[in-house]
Amino acid sequence: MMHMTFYWGKSATILFDGWRTSTWLDYLPSLVALLLAAAFYQYLEALRVRTKLIAQGAAKQASSIPPPASFNPRTPLLAPAVAGRWPARVAVAAMFGVNSALGYLLMLSVMSFNGGVFIAVVVGLALGYLAFRSDDGEDLVVVDDPCACS
Repeated sequence: MMHMTFYWGKSATILFDGWRTSTWLDYLPSLVALLLAAAFYQYLEALRVRTKLIAQGAAKQASSIPPPASFNPRTPLLAPAVAGRWPARVAVAAMFGVNSALGYLLMLSVMSFNGGVFIAVVVGLALGYLAFRSDDGEDLVVVDDPCACS
């Protein structure tokens, strides 16, 4: 039976039927795995934000360089400043997709309504934030984040 309220105990089904815990030897490694996944979520978010900021800085720097003499204004897509942004934008979009998927998987694991799973994910997010995102002031940057939990 699926729980619809928080409960405490070592018996839990996390994400799918194959990930069931019934003993402490199953339950504790599952909590550690969820804690590490939540910390990894914060790492990926920090990496994505830094990559985006670096790409924006490089684009601003490249746009301040005058175009070469052979530059044709009728072909703006071939300008070095514009062409250099696409790989970075694709990389940031890919990181956003991976981070979104991981965030939703963490949310679904919390929806098992097991108290230990909830605590493991929240502690993992907090430790990941402390380790990867709390020291460089990136909170001042508005970030498009798919998960309300970070």
